[in-house]
Amino acid sequence: MAKIKRNIRAVLNALKKKRYTIYDRPYELNIVGIREDSTVPNKFDDTMYVIWKDDKGEWQGKNYPITTDAGTFYLKNPLSVLGSALLKEGQYKNTYGIGTHYTYEALTQRKPVTVYRDYNRDAVLDFNNGREETGLFGINIHRASKTAIPISVDEYSAGCQVFQNPDDFAEFMQLARKQRDLYGNSFTYSLIDERAFNRMLKRRGTYIILSVLALASIWSAYRWYNNKPILKLK
Repeated sequence: MAKIKRNIRAVLNALKKKRYTIYDRPYELNIVGIREDSTVPNKFDDTMYVIWKDDKGEWQGKNYPITTDAGTFYLKNPLSVLGSALLKEGQYKNTYGIGTHYTYEALTQRKPVTVYRDYNRDAVLDFNNGREETGLFGINIHRASKTAIPISVDEYSAGCQVFQNPDDFAEFMQLARKQRDLYGNSFTYSLIDERAFNRMLKRRGTYIILSVLALASIWSAYRWYNNKPILKLK
């Protein structure tokens, strides 16, 4: 439980640093995908955090293994001529609603999202070399198998956010239905890319160090100038 609480605080802090909206009405969900710092495809190596406040105003949360990326099958055989869709980091406010994904209820895309197009049809996730595209692509939040817990993503994702464990997904949908019944059928999804987030933190750290060094240089020059004798005595 203590670890879960620490994770909740860490995710909320990450949302704050990104200046994303944090929802704090009772049972209004903060649905946050964390994309791992890895370009290895076909694994459920990302994490979905679902965080909310209870009736007492206390933060509660769950975390589940997911994939935020397309599986190897669709990297090699994209549904679009432009390439496989890889959801771009961002907060997609009121973009999802409970709808039908194939034959079962899931969170389905209702508003545009931005994706990278991995166009070179290999088994490597390309986030920096592909073009960006914004639109309605069916980037849903759903489960993999109905009963099994697959090891590999394979054909379960063409760019959707996919739960590995069907029981986890069932629990997630119970929470989603509770929010829908209270506040309507509208959900926000936030995706944080650990690589981009870590790069941002490194850039900020570099800027801080450079700023401190610049201020130190200015202060040293100022002190030297003020201590310089007005007349140079022989």
